[in-house]
Amino acid sequence: MPADEPFAYALLRVVPNADRGESINVGVVLFCRRRDFLCLRWTLPRQRLRALDAALDLDSLASHLEALERIARGDSTAGAVADQPASERFHWIVAPTSTIVTPGEVHTGITTDPRATLDRLFEQLVA
Repeated sequence: MPADEPFAYALLRVVPNADRGESINVGVVLFCRRRDFLCLRWTLPRQRLRALDAALDLDSLASHLEALERIARGDSTAGAVADQPASERFHWIVAPTSTIVTPGEVHTGITTDPRATLDRLFEQLVA
């Protein structure tokens, strides 16, 4: 039976207009050090985002989220940060670097299956 392992995760939110403070959860990133697991899942709810900001560049937003997903995977096409260890990539992803795609707080938990936990968090908090 797999052992319980600690993990950390954060939501990724789109904040189209910081002055209004509205946001939509679009992704979740989960890191489990002992399982060497780092993965990011995201979606782009275009209709909901357009309701907040009709002028939002959804193609650029999708490109940004795809780049973050590639960084999480360690895909070298995503640049030098993707070549870092998983812990460094996780901390880079959850650091505030964009005014539109913003990470939420980092939360922790225990899991026996990081992939299933990521899927559950995505369904509960994003989808």
